[in-house]
Amino acid sequence: MPDDLSPRTSAPTDRAPLHVAVITGSTRDGRFGPLVSDWIADRVRARADMSLDVIDLVATPLPTVMPAFGTPPPAETIALLADVSPRLTVADAFVIVTPEYNHSYPASLKNAVDWHGPEWQAKPVGFVSYGGLSGGLRAVEHLRPVLAELHAVTIRDTVSFHNAWGSFGEGGSVDPAAEAAAKGFLDQLTWWGRALRSAKSVHPYVA
Repeated sequence: MPDDLSPRTSAPTDRAPLHVAVITGSTRDGRFGPLVSDWIADRVRARADMSLDVIDLVATPLPTVMPAFGTPPPAETIALLADVSPRLTVADAFVIVTPEYNHSYPASLKNAVDWHGPEWQAKPVGFVSYGGLSGGLRAVEHLRPVLAELHAVTIRDTVSFHNAWGSFGEGGSVDPAAEAAAKGFLDQLTWWGRALRSAKSVHPYVA
């Protein structure tokens, strides 16, 4: 048998927990997002193969005025970015929690995405969305090409809450189907996170 077709009997494995950043995308007064973020964060926290960081864009506000292209941001902007950027850098994977505003996602979320570049590269991104009849899925479909432009890998499966305000019961309980969807979603995120982390350890990603 040719060497390049020989069975692999000792392939290296990376069993370190995947560090997942859950990003709460809405900053609207009276927002529903933290309830959804807390729910998916609890599912991440319960897994031995993941560690968790929750980034709330209300608690970590970012500037909305960017410097001219090629110009470094001023010191006060760098100070604000310091609350978010290092946390995105060390994340192995992301879960973005987004509502749907006018068939798309919030400006606050686009702003957070646009302030960063290398932090997204060759990392998987999953989506938990919520809204009315669409469950926020149109927001998700608008996010996919944006993150592809930044060299992120968006996973296929999502978790979506249609008519979300009636989806959560006492103590944050949800329909069993949503629990099953979350498990499959996080399993898929873990597969991609480990695969990409392993690949980058052998061949650094080139954007």
